[in-house]
Amino acid sequence: MRLRLSTLFIAFVCSITWVIAPTRAEEKAASKQAGVPEDIQAERDILYVPGGDPAQSLDLYLPTKPSEKPLPLVVYIHGGGWQGGSKAGCPAVGFVREGFAAASVEYRFSKKAIFPAQIQDCQAAIRWLRANSKKYNLDPDHIGVWGDSAGGHLVALLGTSGGKKAFAPVGGNEDQSDRVQAVCDWYGPADFNTVIAQAAEDKNAKTVFKWNNGDPYSALIGGGLGENKEKGDAVSPVHYVSKDNPPFLIMHGTHDTLVPFAQSEELRDALQKVGVDVMLQSFPGAGHGGPVFGSPATQKQIKTFFQKNLKGMDVKVEPLPDSATGAAAPAK
Repeated sequence: MRLRLSTLFIAFVCSITWVIAPTRAEEKAASKQAGVPEDIQAERDILYVPGGDPAQSLDLYLPTKPSEKPLPLVVYIHGGGWQGGSKAGCPAVGFVREGFAAASVEYRFSKKAIFPAQIQDCQAAIRWLRANSKKYNLDPDHIGVWGDSAGGHLVALLGTSGGKKAFAPVGGNEDQSDRVQAVCDWYGPADFNTVIAQAAEDKNAKTVFKWNNGDPYSALIGGGLGENKEKGDAVSPVHYVSKDNPPFLIMHGTHDTLVPFAQSEELRDALQKVGVDVMLQSFPGAGHGGPVFGSPATQKQIKTFFQKNLKGMDVKVEPLPDSATGAAAPAK
C-alpha cells in the first residue's frame, strides 16, 4: 500500500496565511521514503541500465542506522505474467530488520520486449548491485533472490543459469558475476515444454488458459508452446540445472490453475538428481498465491532459509507442519 505524504504545511502568522512548499530535494526524499518504516531507508527508481528503458530500475532498502559490516542482500522480483506488476510493495523489506538489505527489481514486460529481455534485465540488476556493493555496504558474495509467479520463474532462472553466459548481457558491469547464492521460488513456471501436458493431467486444478491463444507463456516467447523445443528449453529453468546451482526453497499450492504444481515437482526432482540442496514446500488446496504464503509460519521459513544460506547461521529449514499449510482442510 502506498502512503501519500503531505508536501505542504500551513503557518498562520499575523493573520496572514502562508503556504510553504518544501524544496525539490525534500519532495524527492519524502517520495522515496513513502510507506517505509522510519528505521528503514528507501532509495527508489535506481537505473541499473543507465540510459536504458525506464523499466530497468530497482528500489533499494537499507537500515537507517548503517551496519558495521556489509549486509547480505535479498532481491525480490515481482510476478504479473511477465506482462504487468510492479516492484512496489516488496515483501523482502521486513528482512532489513533481520540484518539484511533488500532490493526490488523492475524489468521489461513481454508486450515491450519478448524473452530473453526479462532475464537479461534481472541479471543486469544483479551485476549492478555487485558493482555498487561498496557504495551501499552490501555483501557481494551473499545475494539471494525471491520471486512469485513470473518472478518465481525469473529467480529460478537466475539460480540455474547464473554464470553460464546463456544470455547476452545488457547494461554493462560485465566484470561482475550474475550468480546468486540462494533462491526462493514461489510457484514459478519451470519447463515451458511440459506445462501444457501437466496442466491437462492435473486432477486438482485445470488451467484457466486457452493455450497459444494469448496466454502469458506464449506471449513471453513470441510463439506457440511446444512448436519449438529449443525456444522452450531456452526459457526453462530446468534446462540449466547443474550441480553448482545454489540452494532452492520452492513453494507452491497444489490447486494452482495458472502454473501446475507439477512444474515445481519437476524442478525439485531435477535439482535433487544433481545433488543441489532443495526443498519443495507444498500448500494443499492453495491456488496461485493466497494468504498462506504470507502467514507468519511461511515467512519464518523463508527467513530461516536466507539466514542459513546468506548469513551462514546454524539453523535448519524445516518443512511446515500440516496446520500451517492448510493440509488439514484443503480447498474444495
